[in-house]
Amino acid sequence: MKLLFLWVAGVVAVVAATAAALYLLTPWPRALLLRHEFDAAGRETVRKLAPHVPQDVTAILDQRYGTDYRDRLDVFHPAGPPRPRLTVVWIHGGGWVAGSKDHIAPYARILAAKGFTVVAIDYALAPGATYPTPVQQVNQALGYLMQEADRLQIDPSRIVLAGDSAGAQIALQLATFTAQPSYAELLHIAPALGRGQLAGLLLYCGIYRMEPKDVDNTVLTIEFWAYSGSRDFLNDKVFATAWVIDRLNGNLPPAFISVGSKDDLRRQSIALADALEKQGVRVERLIFPTDTQPPLFHEYQFDLDRPEAQQALAKSVAFLESLQRR
Repeated sequence: MKLLFLWVAGVVAVVAATAAALYLLTPWPRALLLRHEFDAAGRETVRKLAPHVPQDVTAILDQRYGTDYRDRLDVFHPAGPPRPRLTVVWIHGGGWVAGSKDHIAPYARILAAKGFTVVAIDYALAPGATYPTPVQQVNQALGYLMQEADRLQIDPSRIVLAGDSAGAQIALQLATFTAQPSYAELLHIAPALGRGQLAGLLLYCGIYRMEPKDVDNTVLTIEFWAYSGSRDFLNDKVFATAWVIDRLNGNLPPAFISVGSKDDLRRQSIALADALEKQGVRVERLIFPTDTQPPLFHEYQFDLDRPEAQQALAKSVAFLESLQRR
């Protein structure tokens, strides 16, 4: 019995040591835990949005834009005679390690019912796919949408890049290399859109810069490590190209930027809005005061039982309608 006990104790010690090593040497275990948590939140969002989803929306689902199994997108547009429409291309959030176009689908249907074509894109997730793979995939998806514009009721001259959280970061990066040829060359990416096709940006609760203090935030540390593929992500020169807030110029399109009152990323939305306005870009802000009660946390816009989320939806629609009139 003593030998058995020692053997079991040894096995437990080896397993514990291996687990500790994995915890320190790779982002995989913690990234997968985050994915489980974030995806559960995404499914809850779908459930809560269900009563708000209109029925008069046509869906074209699981269109393949590439060869990876995640290279799929959904297209939603109002029922009725087909015609080209201003198109909102929505890139989902999830810290680059989680999320799905399926979590965005209800909100996409709600937006489409307001008179737009809305596209929800899937892309490969970290740590399995590291930067800049998702950026390249979404750019590829945009190329696919341009090729299939007539069939999908897309107006190729009026494309709005939209996103929430990490998806907002990807959307802003895509807009930046679309508007700046030198930045596209730095990334070795040929933009699928021309600057004249980019009508606007719709950005919710985004993350737009990486700061040294972020290493004190456990969730951000896991996300940055997983997405960059480098434990030393703060000094990774390739990953540094993902952050464009200091690269912005006046060639970017009008932007709608919103964030909740108690979102940990609130300061980043303010910094982005300030930076765009400094460059002369038209910006519409919906940034809630910190004393808003009850507090509005990350991804508040999807909780349409809250009046603030309804306000955000109404203002987003008004912003998109203003782009149609340009």
